[in-house]
Amino acid sequence: MTRLLVLIATSMGMFALAAASPYDPAKQYAGSAAFTASEENLAQLRANWGVDDPLPVQYWRWITNLARGDLGWSTTRHEPVADVLAARAGWTLLLVGLALALVLTASLVLGTLAAHRRGGLLDKGLRAAAYAVEAMPVFWLALAAITVFALVLGWFPAGGLTDVAADVTSFGDVSHHLVLPVAVLAVSQAPWFLLFVRDAVAESLRDDYVLAARARGLPGRIVLFGHALRTALLPFLTLVGTHLPELVGGAVLVETVFSLPGLGAVTVHAAMGSDFPLLAAITLITTAVVLAANLLADLAYRAADPRVRLD
Repeated sequence: MTRLLVLIATSMGMFALAAASPYDPAKQYAGSAAFTASEENLAQLRANWGVDDPLPVQYWRWITNLARGDLGWSTTRHEPVADVLAARAGWTLLLVGLALALVLTASLVLGTLAAHRRGGLLDKGLRAAAYAVEAMPVFWLALAAITVFALVLGWFPAGGLTDVAADVTSFGDVSHHLVLPVAVLAVSQAPWFLLFVRDAVAESLRDDYVLAARARGLPGRIVLFGHALRTALLPFLTLVGTHLPELVGGAVLVETVFSLPGLGAVTVHAAMGSDFPLLAAITLITTAVVLAANLLADLAYRAADPRVRLD
């Protein structure tokens, strides 16, 4: 129920911001033709779109259209919003999914090893790198990666999903182009997860049951990954759910820098063009995805620890 209220409040907030915007949607749609268009033509556009109606009326019309699957018309792309999302959302989900899988795997392994050798060379090196990366904006990381690995070394393409001369989209070509964007997005989010796993596992290693496992002569690998890491995974699940909005925001910047055909560039273009229907749909869908991820994290926490009760 709380998540539904958050979704409704988000949609209301979008309409309140749109009403406070100084931009005229009719002039934005007309573009340069707005300078020569008559006031009668602009007024007819506003009447056709209903932008002069009271805000509650506009909101209710948008909700009813949304219930029928009509997300509106994009004024910057000049096509239905549903078609824009259908063509580009898959690439964004692929980028976010691959980056999330990479950062979770690397953080769990490296964070556990750093906790096992606290104060060692690996621990100090990983913590220093995590603090340094945490201070770097994701777009700066993307530009630095392009400079080093694409322009200087020439190992990977600087952007896009396929080569310019490619006639078809192949798996190998797309994979080669996605290496840098996925790595940049994963590295930009790694400090939070890495430091959290390191601290949580280090704390678990001092628990009585872990000390008892060591006293029974269990191998160090079993104690580390089978006992200490297993306990640290419980709060880690919550961190994944709460950190997803920053991951999605980072994906928007990464897609823009690498010129990927996802929702990132479309969102920036829609914001610059005051394309409210497209911005509203992207914001609402992103909010729904984040709330769904938080719910899945809560359910996973409940499944991992039956003592936790979900309201």
